[in-house]
Amino acid sequence: MSEQIVQIENVNPSDLYGANDQHLTMIKSFFPKIKIIARGDLIKVIGKDEEVDYFINRFNLLVLHLERYGNISSKVIEDIMLCAGESDFIKNLNDSDVLVYGRNGLQIKAMTANQKLLVKSSEENDMIFAIGPAGTGKTYTAVALAVRALKNKEVRRIILTRPAVEAGENLGFLPGDLKEKLDPYLQPLYDALRDMLPQAKLQAFIEDGTIEIAPLAFMRGRTLDNAFVILDEAQNATQSQLKMFLTRMGRSAKFVITGDITQIDLPKNQPSGLPQAMEVLKNVKGISFIHLDEKDVVRHKLVTAIINAYAKFNS
Repeated sequence: MSEQIVQIENVNPSDLYGANDQHLTMIKSFFPKIKIIARGDLIKVIGKDEEVDYFINRFNLLVLHLERYGNISSKVIEDIMLCAGESDFIKNLNDSDVLVYGRNGLQIKAMTANQKLLVKSSEENDMIFAIGPAGTGKTYTAVALAVRALKNKEVRRIILTRPAVEAGENLGFLPGDLKEKLDPYLQPLYDALRDMLPQAKLQAFIEDGTIEIAPLAFMRGRTLDNAFVILDEAQNATQSQLKMFLTRMGRSAKFVITGDITQIDLPKNQPSGLPQAMEVLKNVKGISFIHLDEKDVVRHKLVTAIINAYAKFNS
Protein backbone atom coordinates (compact mmCIF):
# COMPACT_ATOMS: atom_id res chain seq x y z
CA MET A 1 0.00 0.00 0.00
CA SER A 2 1.17 3.50 -0.72
CA GLU A 3 -0.09 7.00 -0.17
CA GLN A 4 0.74 9.83 -2.57
CA ILE A 5 -0.24 13.49 -2.86
CA VAL A 6 -0.88 15.04 -6.27
CA GLN A 7 -0.95 18.83 -6.56
CA ILE A 8 -3.04 20.34 -9.34
CA GLU A 9 -1.12 23.10 -11.08
CA ASN A 10 -1.79 25.42 -14.03
CA VAL A 11 -5.56 24.77 -14.05
CA ASN A 12 -8.49 25.63 -11.79
CA PRO A 13 -9.37 22.55 -9.70
CA SER A 14 -13.09 23.36 -9.91
CA ASP A 15 -12.91 23.13 -13.71
CA LEU A 16 -11.33 19.71 -13.35
CA TYR A 17 -13.79 18.44 -10.73
CA GLY A 18 -16.83 19.72 -12.64
CA ALA A 19 -20.11 21.16 -11.40
CA ASN A 20 -21.08 19.51 -8.12
CA ASP A 21 -17.94 17.33 -8.49
CA GLN A 22 -19.49 15.42 -11.42
CA HIS A 23 -16.15 14.87 -13.15
CA LEU A 24 -14.42 13.89 -9.91
CA THR A 25 -17.12 11.33 -9.15
CA MET A 26 -16.73 9.85 -12.63
CA ILE A 27 -12.93 9.71 -12.27
CA LYS A 28 -13.28 7.88 -8.97
CA SER A 29 -15.60 5.31 -10.58
CA PHE A 30 -12.73 4.07 -12.74
CA PHE A 31 -10.61 3.34 -9.65
CA PRO A 32 -12.79 1.42 -7.17
CA LYS A 33 -9.80 -0.25 -5.50
CA ILE A 34 -8.08 2.93 -4.36
CA LYS A 35 -9.13 5.76 -2.07
CA ILE A 36 -9.15 9.23 -3.64
CA ILE A 37 -9.56 12.31 -1.43
CA ALA A 38 -9.74 15.77 -3.03
CA ARG A 39 -9.07 18.92 -1.01
CA GLY A 40 -8.75 22.05 -3.13
CA ASP A 41 -5.73 21.68 -5.38
CA LEU A 42 -4.47 18.57 -3.55
CA ILE A 43 -5.47 14.97 -4.29
CA LYS A 44 -4.55 12.22 -1.80
CA VAL A 45 -4.42 8.72 -3.30
CA ILE A 46 -4.19 5.55 -1.17
CA GLY A 47 -3.89 2.02 -2.56
CA LYS A 48 -1.58 -0.54 -4.15
CA ASP A 49 1.50 0.95 -5.78
CA GLU A 50 0.69 0.00 -9.36
CA GLU A 51 -2.91 1.22 -9.11
CA VAL A 52 -1.88 4.53 -7.53
CA ASP A 53 0.78 5.05 -10.22
CA TYR A 54 -1.74 4.34 -12.98
CA PHE A 55 -4.24 6.78 -11.47
CA ILE A 56 -1.59 9.52 -11.26
CA ASN A 57 -0.59 8.91 -14.89
CA ARG A 58 -4.18 9.23 -16.13
CA PHE A 59 -5.02 12.12 -13.82
CA ASN A 60 -2.04 14.10 -15.14
CA LEU A 61 -3.29 13.50 -18.68
CA LEU A 62 -6.66 14.96 -17.69
CA VAL A 63 -4.93 18.03 -16.27
CA LEU A 64 -2.87 18.34 -19.47
CA HIS A 65 -6.01 18.14 -21.61
CA LEU A 66 -7.74 20.82 -19.54
CA GLU A 67 -4.66 23.04 -19.70
CA ARG A 68 -4.44 22.63 -23.47
CA TYR A 69 -8.08 22.98 -24.49
CA GLY A 70 -9.60 24.92 -21.60
CA ASN A 71 -12.44 22.42 -21.02
CA ILE A 72 -13.10 18.80 -20.17
CA SER A 73 -16.07 16.49 -20.68
CA SER A 74 -17.33 13.06 -19.66
CA LYS A 75 -16.28 11.75 -23.09
CA VAL A 76 -12.73 13.02 -22.60
CA ILE A 77 -12.53 11.46 -19.14
CA GLU A 78 -13.71 8.13 -20.54
CA ASP A 79 -11.27 8.26 -23.47
CA ILE A 80 -8.28 8.98 -21.23
CA MET A 81 -9.22 6.40 -18.61
CA LEU A 82 -9.89 3.60 -21.10
CA CYS A 83 -7.13 4.23 -23.65
CA ALA A 84 -4.56 1.45 -23.49
CA GLY A 85 -0.84 2.18 -23.66
CA GLU A 86 0.32 4.92 -25.99
CA SER A 87 -2.84 5.36 -28.02
CA ASP A 88 -3.07 8.07 -30.68
CA PHE A 89 -5.22 10.07 -28.26
CA ILE A 90 -2.53 10.06 -25.59
CA LYS A 91 0.32 10.59 -28.06
CA ASN A 92 -1.50 13.68 -29.30
CA LEU A 93 -1.53 15.02 -25.75
CA ASN A 94 2.11 14.28 -25.07
CA ASP A 95 3.67 15.12 -28.43
CA SER A 96 3.29 18.78 -29.28
CA ASP A 97 5.31 21.82 -30.24
CA VAL A 98 3.13 23.97 -27.99
CA LEU A 99 5.28 25.87 -25.50
CA VAL A 100 2.49 26.92 -23.16
CA TYR A 101 -1.26 26.47 -23.00
CA GLY A 102 -2.47 29.93 -22.19
CA ARG A 103 -5.78 31.37 -21.07
CA ASN A 104 -8.96 29.92 -22.58
CA GLY A 105 -7.02 27.12 -24.26
CA LEU A 106 -4.76 29.48 -26.24
CA GLN A 107 -1.93 27.48 -27.79
CA ILE A 108 1.34 29.39 -27.69
CA LYS A 109 4.05 28.04 -29.94
CA ALA A 110 6.93 29.18 -32.12
CA MET A 111 5.37 30.36 -35.36
CA THR A 112 8.35 30.94 -37.67
CA ALA A 113 11.64 29.25 -38.53
CA ASN A 114 13.74 31.64 -36.47
CA GLN A 115 11.35 31.50 -33.51
CA LYS A 116 11.68 27.69 -33.61
CA LEU A 117 15.45 28.12 -33.77
CA LEU A 118 15.21 30.32 -30.67
CA VAL A 119 13.30 27.55 -28.85
CA LYS A 120 15.81 24.88 -29.91
CA SER A 121 18.75 27.09 -28.97
CA SER A 122 17.29 27.67 -25.50
CA GLU A 123 17.36 23.92 -24.93
CA GLU A 124 21.05 23.75 -25.82
CA ASN A 125 22.44 26.99 -24.35
CA ASP A 126 22.09 28.85 -21.06
CA MET A 127 22.36 32.33 -22.58
CA ILE A 128 20.61 33.38 -25.78
CA PHE A 129 20.58 36.71 -27.60
CA ALA A 130 17.47 37.19 -29.76
CA ILE A 131 18.08 40.11 -32.10
CA GLY A 132 15.53 41.50 -34.53
CA PRO A 133 13.02 44.22 -35.38
CA ALA A 134 9.66 44.89 -33.76
CA GLY A 135 6.94 42.31 -34.18
CA THR A 136 9.19 39.29 -34.69
CA GLY A 137 8.06 37.57 -31.47
CA LYS A 138 11.36 37.89 -29.59
CA THR A 139 9.88 38.85 -26.25
CA TYR A 140 6.71 36.77 -26.56
CA THR A 141 8.62 33.59 -27.38
CA ALA A 142 11.11 34.25 -24.58
CA VAL A 143 8.32 34.76 -22.03
CA ALA A 144 6.64 31.53 -23.22
CA LEU A 145 9.92 29.66 -22.68
CA ALA A 146 10.18 31.15 -19.20
CA VAL A 147 6.62 30.18 -18.26
CA ARG A 148 7.20 26.65 -19.60
CA ALA A 149 10.38 26.32 -17.54
CA LEU A 150 8.53 27.47 -14.42
CA LYS A 151 5.63 25.07 -15.00
CA ASN A 152 8.06 22.20 -15.59
CA LYS A 153 9.91 23.11 -12.35
CA GLU A 154 13.14 23.68 -14.27
CA VAL A 155 13.48 27.03 -12.48
CA ARG A 156 12.04 28.45 -9.28
CA ARG A 157 11.26 31.92 -10.55
CA ILE A 158 11.03 34.20 -13.56
CA ILE A 159 12.72 37.60 -13.65
CA LEU A 160 11.77 40.02 -16.41
CA THR A 161 13.60 43.31 -16.80
CA ARG A 162 13.91 46.25 -19.19
CA PRO A 163 15.91 49.48 -19.20
CA ALA A 164 13.70 52.47 -18.39
CA VAL A 165 15.56 54.71 -20.79
CA GLU A 166 13.30 57.71 -20.44
CA ALA A 167 13.27 57.43 -16.64
CA GLY A 168 16.09 59.83 -15.77
CA GLU A 169 14.93 63.32 -14.90
CA ASN A 170 11.46 62.84 -16.39
CA LEU A 171 10.59 60.02 -14.02
CA GLY A 172 10.28 62.39 -11.10
CA PHE A 173 7.59 64.36 -12.87
CA LEU A 174 5.36 61.33 -13.40
CA PRO A 175 2.51 60.78 -10.88
CA GLY A 176 2.43 57.87 -8.45
CA ASP A 177 4.96 55.79 -6.55
CA LEU A 178 8.03 54.15 -8.10
CA LYS A 179 6.13 51.06 -9.29
CA GLU A 180 3.44 53.18 -10.94
CA LYS A 181 6.10 55.27 -12.67
CA LEU A 182 7.96 52.25 -13.99
CA ASP A 183 5.05 49.98 -14.97
CA PRO A 184 4.47 51.63 -18.38
CA TYR A 185 8.01 50.63 -19.43
CA LEU A 186 7.32 47.02 -18.40
CA GLN A 187 3.82 46.74 -19.86
CA PRO A 188 4.76 44.48 -22.82
CA LEU A 189 6.03 41.89 -20.34
CA TYR A 190 2.77 42.03 -18.36
CA ASP A 191 0.81 41.66 -21.61
CA ALA A 192 2.67 38.48 -22.57
CA LEU A 193 2.24 36.97 -19.12
CA ARG A 194 -1.50 37.68 -19.13
CA ASP A 195 -1.84 35.58 -22.27
CA MET A 196 -0.09 32.65 -20.62
CA LEU A 197 -1.30 32.57 -17.02
CA PRO A 198 -4.70 32.98 -15.35
CA GLN A 199 -4.96 36.44 -13.79
CA ALA A 200 -5.27 35.09 -10.24
CA LYS A 201 -2.25 32.82 -10.69
CA LEU A 202 -0.20 35.62 -12.24
CA GLN A 203 -1.08 37.97 -9.39
CA ALA A 204 -0.16 35.32 -6.82
CA PHE A 205 3.19 34.69 -8.54
CA ILE A 206 3.97 38.41 -8.57
CA GLU A 207 2.99 38.84 -4.93
CA ASP A 208 5.11 35.93 -3.67
CA GLY A 209 8.09 36.82 -5.86
CA THR A 210 7.89 33.78 -8.15
CA ILE A 211 7.61 36.28 -11.00
CA GLU A 212 9.51 39.54 -10.68
CA ILE A 213 9.22 42.39 -13.16
CA ALA A 214 11.69 45.18 -12.52
CA PRO A 215 13.80 47.82 -14.28
CA LEU A 216 17.35 46.90 -15.22
CA ALA A 217 18.87 49.17 -12.55
CA PHE A 218 17.36 46.92 -9.88
CA MET A 219 19.58 43.99 -10.99
CA ARG A 220 22.80 45.56 -9.75
CA GLY A 221 24.56 43.63 -7.00
CA ARG A 222 22.35 40.55 -7.27
CA THR A 223 23.11 36.90 -8.11
CA LEU A 224 20.22 35.31 -10.02
CA ASP A 225 20.12 31.59 -9.20
CA ASN A 226 17.53 29.01 -10.33
CA ALA A 227 15.81 31.59 -12.49
CA PHE A 228 14.74 32.20 -16.05
CA VAL A 229 15.80 35.80 -16.66
CA ILE A 230 14.80 37.92 -19.65
CA LEU A 231 16.33 41.29 -20.48
CA ASP A 232 14.01 42.96 -22.97
CA GLU A 233 14.89 46.00 -25.13
CA ALA A 234 18.58 45.34 -24.46
CA GLN A 235 19.59 47.87 -27.14
CA ASN A 236 18.67 50.55 -24.59
CA ALA A 237 21.15 49.25 -22.03
CA THR A 238 24.50 51.04 -21.92
CA GLN A 239 27.71 49.06 -22.21
CA SER A 240 28.29 49.07 -18.45
CA GLN A 241 24.64 48.18 -17.72
CA LEU A 242 24.65 45.21 -20.07
CA LYS A 243 27.93 43.87 -18.69
CA MET A 244 26.50 44.29 -15.18
CA PHE A 245 23.38 42.34 -16.15
CA LEU A 246 25.19 39.48 -17.90
CA THR A 247 27.42 38.93 -14.87
CA ARG A 248 24.38 38.51 -12.57
CA MET A 249 23.95 34.94 -13.86
CA GLY A 250 23.89 32.39 -11.07
CA ARG A 251 23.67 28.62 -10.86
CA SER A 252 20.89 26.80 -12.77
CA ALA A 253 19.92 30.02 -14.54
CA LYS A 254 18.78 30.67 -18.09
CA PHE A 255 19.23 34.13 -19.63
CA VAL A 256 17.51 35.46 -22.76
CA ILE A 257 18.46 38.90 -24.02
CA THR A 258 16.22 40.47 -26.65
CA GLY A 259 16.83 43.64 -28.60
CA ASP A 260 16.54 45.61 -31.82
CA ILE A 261 19.73 47.44 -32.77
CA THR A 262 17.78 49.63 -35.20
CA GLN A 263 15.75 51.21 -32.38
CA ILE A 264 18.27 52.55 -29.88
CA ASP A 265 16.75 55.28 -27.70
CA LEU A 266 19.83 56.15 -25.65
CA PRO A 267 21.33 59.65 -25.80
CA LYS A 268 23.94 59.98 -28.54
CA ASN A 269 26.78 60.19 -26.02
CA GLN A 270 25.81 56.80 -24.51
CA PRO A 271 26.61 53.90 -26.86
CA SER A 272 24.37 50.85 -26.65
CA GLY A 273 25.85 47.81 -24.97
CA LEU A 274 24.10 45.36 -27.31
CA PRO A 275 26.30 45.68 -30.42
CA GLN A 276 29.39 45.51 -28.21
CA ALA A 277 28.15 42.37 -26.44
CA MET A 278 27.36 40.72 -29.79
CA GLU A 279 30.97 41.29 -30.88
CA VAL A 280 32.68 40.46 -27.57
CA LEU A 281 30.70 37.26 -26.88
CA LYS A 282 30.24 35.86 -30.39
CA ASN A 283 32.69 32.97 -29.83
CA VAL A 284 31.84 32.12 -26.23
CA LYS A 285 30.62 28.54 -25.86
CA GLY A 286 27.19 28.29 -24.26
CA ILE A 287 26.02 31.63 -25.67
CA SER A 288 23.83 31.60 -28.77
CA PHE A 289 22.80 34.44 -31.10
CA ILE A 290 19.51 34.19 -32.99
CA HIS A 291 18.79 36.83 -35.62
CA LEU A 292 15.15 37.39 -36.53
CA ASP A 293 14.01 39.45 -39.53
CA GLU A 294 10.93 40.60 -41.42
CA LYS A 295 10.03 36.97 -42.25
CA ASP A 296 9.40 36.41 -38.53
CA VAL A 297 6.91 39.24 -38.10
CA VAL A 298 3.69 37.87 -36.62
CA ARG A 299 1.81 41.17 -36.29
CA HIS A 300 -0.26 42.87 -38.97
CA LYS A 301 1.15 42.34 -42.49
CA LEU A 302 1.81 46.09 -42.71
CA VAL A 303 4.50 45.73 -40.04
CA THR A 304 6.58 43.66 -42.48
CA ALA A 305 6.06 46.29 -45.17
CA ILE A 306 7.07 49.07 -42.77
CA ILE A 307 10.27 47.25 -41.73
CA ASN A 308 11.21 46.66 -45.36
CA ALA A 309 10.46 50.28 -46.31
CA TYR A 310 12.69 51.66 -43.53
CA ALA A 311 15.47 49.21 -44.40
CA LYS A 312 15.35 50.33 -48.03
CA PHE A 313 15.28 54.00 -47.04
CA ASN A 314 18.32 53.64 -44.76
CA SER A 315 20.36 51.50 -47.16
